[in-house]
Amino acid sequence: MPAVVRRARTGDVVAIKSIVDRYSGSGRKMLAKELVTLYEDVQDFQVAEVDGEVVGCGALHVLWADLGEVRTLAVHPEHRDRRIGRLLLQSLIETARELGLSRLFALTFHTAFFGRAGFTPIDGAPVDPDTYDALRRSYDPGVAEFLNLEYVKPNTLGNTRMLLHLA
Repeated sequence: MPAVVRRARTGDVVAIKSIVDRYSGSGRKMLAKELVTLYEDVQDFQVAEVDGEVVGCGALHVLWADLGEVRTLAVHPEHRDRRIGRLLLQSLIETARELGLSRLFALTFHTAFFGRAGFTPIDGAPVDPDTYDALRRSYDPGVAEFLNLEYVKPNTLGNTRMLLHLA
C-alpha cells in the first residue's frame, strides 16, 4: 500500500519520537528531540502512514515572513527507499507555498536528496541587514543555524545549509 501524507496529530507524537530516536544520539545524523518539544511543535509536523502506521515525519517551521525551515525529516529505516521522504518533502513544500513563503531552508547531511528537490547550498545569511538584525533576536536554534551564527557551529559541524526558492 502506498504512503499517505497527512498533518500530524498529538496521537502521532510517540511514533514521531521513535523515528527521530533512530537517527539521533552520538554519531547520528539528527538532533535528539524531547517528547515535550515534539508535543509543543506538533502543529509543524506532517506524517507519512502506511497501513495506518506512522513511518515518516517532517516539519515546516516558519522563520520569517517569506522564509521557512524543513526540520526533522525522517523515515523509519524499514520503509526507506520507497520515496516516502520525497512525498513528505513535497508536501512540506506545498504547505510552504500555501502559507505564502518564498524560500525554504534546510540544514542537512543529505545534500543529494535535497538537491534533487531544488535546494542549493548557501553561504552567509541571504537576508537584508534589517531582517538579519530582527532574526538575531530569536531564541530559535533554527534561526541561528540559518544565519550561520558562530555559537551554533559546534552543534551542526558537517551539515550543509541549503535553500530552495519557491516559484
